[in-house]
Amino acid sequence: MRNAIALVLIARNEERCIARCLDSARAHVDEMIVLDTGSTDATREIAARCGARVLSAAWPDDFSAARNLALSHTDAPWRLVLDADEWIAAGAESLGAIRARAPGFLGLLRVDSVVNDERGALQHAPSWMPRLLPAGVHYEGRIHEQPAGALPRERLALVIGHDGYLDQARAAKAGRNERLLRMALAEHPGDAYLHYQLGKDLEVRARFAEALPHYLEAHRAGEAAAAWRHDLVVRLIFTLKKLKQFAEAVELASHELERWSDSPDFFFTLGDLLLDWALAEPQRAAELLPQIEASWQRAVAIGERPELPDSVRGRGSFLAAHNLAAFHESLGQAAQAAQWREREARWRAASAGQAE
Repeated sequence: MRNAIALVLIARNEERCIARCLDSARAHVDEMIVLDTGSTDATREIAARCGARVLSAAWPDDFSAARNLALSHTDAPWRLVLDADEWIAAGAESLGAIRARAPGFLGLLRVDSVVNDERGALQHAPSWMPRLLPAGVHYEGRIHEQPAGALPRERLALVIGHDGYLDQARAAKAGRNERLLRMALAEHPGDAYLHYQLGKDLEVRARFAEALPHYLEAHRAGEAAAAWRHDLVVRLIFTLKKLKQFAEAVELASHELERWSDSPDFFFTLGDLLLDWALAEPQRAAELLPQIEASWQRAVAIGERPELPDSVRGRGSFLAAHNLAAFHESLGQAAQAAQWREREARWRAASAGQAE
């Protein structure tokens, strides 16, 4: 049995990256479908040259509606759903084995997003997302849409690269997601996931005071076991830090400590929070400095947790080591600083090798 696989994506003004997406998949799928929702650049022409079947539709202000329309144009038993700013980075050969399997589950793919941190440096954040769908599965949700239904989910070896969260790419789409998220919340005001997503959209654009109430509502109303809870807690601590609500952030961290005792992201962010508090209120430094060091050391002791949703690569290794080196340098402890610099260099090199 050989089940066909179709690549299905929606696109608008993606001439920067759509060829990369299609070229990465062309040899591994049976057809490529691009639904263009109003491009004014060369997206359609590039997609056609890459071998895709290009269709057109007006943008419906609803990602699920657009994705479902695109999916309706293929009869393939399996559908690989990507965005134009994504590409197959590794594991493409695993699609061969998928063809022999009955389409009765959702395939979870690791999406490795490249993001800018608050200083503009590049970081890598992996997350597992349902992107290989059986025929008949449709999407729900105006934005940050998800496949509907209760099919079992299975992690696959396919790895997807994604650079749509970089500052330049975000700037090009600024405001679009916020508008759709506010529309969705008007329709579903109690949806904790939508509050989390709107908070994140505002936070990444440094609108921290506006993001905070949405994060707090998501934290209050969301399920403790939700896949996005880890990212929410880390971002909420970060947002409180940026608003200089240090005591509130520490109180939140103390309540969440047991649940995230094995999260390098939690302890990395906690160390950053305590450092900013010490800098803002030097009279607390003697109390906070040991806690800062202990937080980053705990992140290193935990190590990398790529299976943890939205864990940022390096927070359990070279990023924490970098902070510890700078910490000891600021205290005049040259020998300890040098040890952490050596670990940082070693771990950074190892991480770069894994990313290639």
